[in-house]
Amino acid sequence: MTGNADQIQYWNIQGRKWAAMQERIDLTMNEITDAVLPFANAKPGERIIDIGCGCGTTTLRLAMIAGREGSVAGVDVSVPMLAVAEARAQASQAEIAFVEADASTYEFQPNADLVFSRFGVMFFADPYAAFKNIRTALSRTGRIAFVCWRTFPENIWASAPFFAARDLLPEAPPADPYAPGPFALGDGARTEDILEKAGFNNVRLEKLDCTMNMGADLDAASSQALEIGPLARAATELNEAQREQLKARAAQALSKYVTASGVRPPAACWLAGATA
Repeated sequence: MTGNADQIQYWNIQGRKWAAMQERIDLTMNEITDAVLPFANAKPGERIIDIGCGCGTTTLRLAMIAGREGSVAGVDVSVPMLAVAEARAQASQAEIAFVEADASTYEFQPNADLVFSRFGVMFFADPYAAFKNIRTALSRTGRIAFVCWRTFPENIWASAPFFAARDLLPEAPPADPYAPGPFALGDGARTEDILEKAGFNNVRLEKLDCTMNMGADLDAASSQALEIGPLARAATELNEAQREQLKARAAQALSKYVTASGVRPPAACWLAGATA
């Protein structure tokens, strides 16, 4: 496969799982969502595009801010997740346009005040070309704001379970840190370079250090480690007995992060913003 075709295929398969886990994932990422929305500073009456909108959680919240005088559109490649987003918008009577499209090549109209994304911009085969295309969605006074993961080792919610179970996983070549995937924009200097070369101005990156709520207890948290994240990807072909071994290792790795409000390992993100 070429271009973003492999990611589109992945998210139309994996998206079924994310669609089924929508409420769980929203809770997991709640602290991050509550940080990136004020950072984006959406305003009533603005025209907003949510890139990689998934099941529509951030799209719905942006629509509440934009109000009837504004407009919000959600763009994603995952059909299963878009179906959930559309159903949620209909249930809440929110007027949102959802578009099944690859944001790296979609022909945008240049009239958005804000392009927003919560973890939807790390999966492009050519991020330089993708962000250049995304910039075409903005008006001359528009801006972009998104949250992405920092490096894999900094994100204990993902790295601790993975490293604890690594000897049980099939052998694999060393991962390319810049390959399309969750941590592709983890290098802050490179992310700044991507935005600047795509034509954005006033680029700024701020560190967000917070936690991921992975469940009420270790059983829930270790199960989630095998459902989403790098360990889940690595364990795709393993049988049930092997997965139980991984789950036990993940539970051990996450045990130090048990709190009264759930299992909360550290998460490390970039809040990124720029103007057109």
